[in-house]
Amino acid sequence: MNTDLQIGDKHFTLRRYPLQKNETLQAWDAADEYLIEQVSESALPKGKHIAIFNDGFGALTCWCKENGYRVSHVSDSVLSQISCRENLKVNSHDTSETSDVGFLSSLSSLPDDIDLVLMKLPKYSRFLVWQLQQLAFINRQRFAVIAGAKAKDIHTSTLKLFEKHLGPTMTSLAKKKARLIFCQPKETSAELPGATTQFSVDDFQLTLHNHANVFSSESLDIAAYLMLKHIPENIGEGHIIDLGCGNGVLAVQAALLNPNASITAVDESHMAVASADLNLRSHGIETTRFKCVANNCLDGFHNDSADLILCNPPFHQLNAVTDHIAWQMFCDARRVLSQKGRLLVIGNRHLGYHAKLKRLFGNASVVASNKKFVIVEAYVK
Repeated sequence: MNTDLQIGDKHFTLRRYPLQKNETLQAWDAADEYLIEQVSESALPKGKHIAIFNDGFGALTCWCKENGYRVSHVSDSVLSQISCRENLKVNSHDTSETSDVGFLSSLSSLPDDIDLVLMKLPKYSRFLVWQLQQLAFINRQRFAVIAGAKAKDIHTSTLKLFEKHLGPTMTSLAKKKARLIFCQPKETSAELPGATTQFSVDDFQLTLHNHANVFSSESLDIAAYLMLKHIPENIGEGHIIDLGCGNGVLAVQAALLNPNASITAVDESHMAVASADLNLRSHGIETTRFKCVANNCLDGFHNDSADLILCNPPFHQLNAVTDHIAWQMFCDARRVLSQKGRLLVIGNRHLGYHAKLKRLFGNASVVASNKKFVIVEAYVK
């Protein structure tokens, strides 16, 4: 796995975080290199303010910082923020609040003194629209936007979104299977749309609010629907964790079924955590009973502190398919669960979670299944 990025006379050591043994994926791609080359060839003076959106592991941020620009790193991902901070440190850059790199979540207000926006296209088009709409309402309109992605991920519909929400748009030639989008924002007088959408789950009498980057934000995904039918009701005054909570639907149902339990909803997406908080409140769960945390799995959680953990793990990090996040979730759950505490996991059948949990806990049993998904339970002996 290559960790050395050489751009012109600049050299960077970049890793994906959390660190893994035998990592096979590098921490940047051809679109990162293309964006860096574009800025290096521009006449943008040093000291100007560059806002960088969706910088997966900090390649863009490290290069811009090294070349004397002020940087706002805007991301919805806790893991991306951790990666960027760690890679800045490795490359001898200050990450304190007094440095020239500011870290903003996807829900933060954007600064109005931006000179250039660099963007990696996000996975979900609804999240892209949200980000374009935020850029359109920056008070200062004299800045350019350059977005990068794999060429196969830039479609005519993508360019139309930039045209619709920002202004005149053009695209570059492909280079190393990557392509750039160039856009010059125009002035807008339209009202900023609402931050969330909502849908109902009539079978469970739930109404769920969803920020733009939440998985399955327009309808309940079928895995969560199956899981809702099998949430335990016997936790008493125990502690329930919804790990990888998304919009918090499992946390909400667990709170309703266990009115004396305390609830913690955890996700690495700031928008997911905000959605979970909103949904717990809107379903009448007392704020003293729950907390919602943007976090890398269960980092920092005390050992033996949970009685039930519900988990619908992701099988990708950014655009890369991987099971290491699920494995970290299972290991963290094993540490955080108290004696006789239970982990309830749902996943696609082919992912083999049953074998993984049996190896880690010494036991695993199938609670329910359908043609696509299986729910597996493991407990601490």
